[in-house]
Amino acid sequence: MNSSSSPNQSGSPLFCLLGAVGYSPSLDTCLLEVAIILFLAVLIIAGNLLVIFVFHCAPLLHHHSTGHFIQTMACADLLVGVSCLVPSLSLLRCLPGLNQQLACKAFGYAVSVLKSVSMASLACISVDRYIAITRPLSYATLVTPCRLRACIVLIWVYSALVFLPSFLGWGKPGYHGDVFQWCAESWRTNPTFSTFIVALLYAPAALTVCFTYGSIFRICRQHTREISQRHARFGAQATPTGGERCDGCTDKRYAMVLFRITSVFYVLWMPYILYFLLESAGLYRHMVASFLTTWLAISNSFCNCLIYSLSNSVFRKGLGSLLQPLLPSCLGCADGRKAPPPGSLHVSI
Repeated sequence: MNSSSSPNQSGSPLFCLLGAVGYSPSLDTCLLEVAIILFLAVLIIAGNLLVIFVFHCAPLLHHHSTGHFIQTMACADLLVGVSCLVPSLSLLRCLPGLNQQLACKAFGYAVSVLKSVSMASLACISVDRYIAITRPLSYATLVTPCRLRACIVLIWVYSALVFLPSFLGWGKPGYHGDVFQWCAESWRTNPTFSTFIVALLYAPAALTVCFTYGSIFRICRQHTREISQRHARFGAQATPTGGERCDGCTDKRYAMVLFRITSVFYVLWMPYILYFLLESAGLYRHMVASFLTTWLAISNSFCNCLIYSLSNSVFRKGLGSLLQPLLPSCLGCADGRKAPPPGSLHVSI
């Protein structure tokens, strides 16, 4: 599985996961691997820095409970992007004398914890929106700033504890560290530990998101149907008011957000989860497949906060206010075209 591109300082060939597919000798597979990792790292760091900067410069975003979870996701995903620089430096031989075993376990543990924080934050956002829709009158008393802070602390502690056994040697948490030779060749997944991770993290998070957003979508669709039936029954006298029109818009908006969430999650994470289960069961193992599925899942760190934040009207306003000094004429034209009619309401999701 070693690349024949260039030897390291000790004379041994340079290890590259993509070298397993047998590219032509003229193509430096290690540089290709570094380029992929660095490209994703730049996208992740830039995207999440933008989200953090907008939240820092737009105080109005701090009044929304989902903003706290989005900031938590942004910080975790930003650290994922920064940590991606470690394997890049290792592939470029900028870290001589690096302990492969320790670096592999530390990097795999860190990325797994950060991705767990991001995934748990997604689930908490869905629960927060579910409470806001099903219990609007008691929402302020149920979701308090103190409880939000406690929930965020719990997310970090839970994520660190769930993957701690892997760092202590029980099992392999994933393939994030397979860019290190020891990790790819000597560290095997443990079926028991893989089942443990699925049962305590992947399955609960996925079921929570599906249940909450499915319930939200069903409630909004039912509300819209009731408005349509009322309008059909009473005719012009039952013309929807501004609030009812807003409810119909909310139905469509939640449907779009639900579509974005499910599509991006399954497209980016399902290949990784399926390979993780197949490799843990001993049914299939391929280094290139582990590399491609792993970094495809890591690319979700670039999409997470952008999907949720750009679906939030308050965030879009904050981003627009920051860009207005740079592009005043363009933003002024856009605001004029998107100006809502009098009496309409904006509902942030």
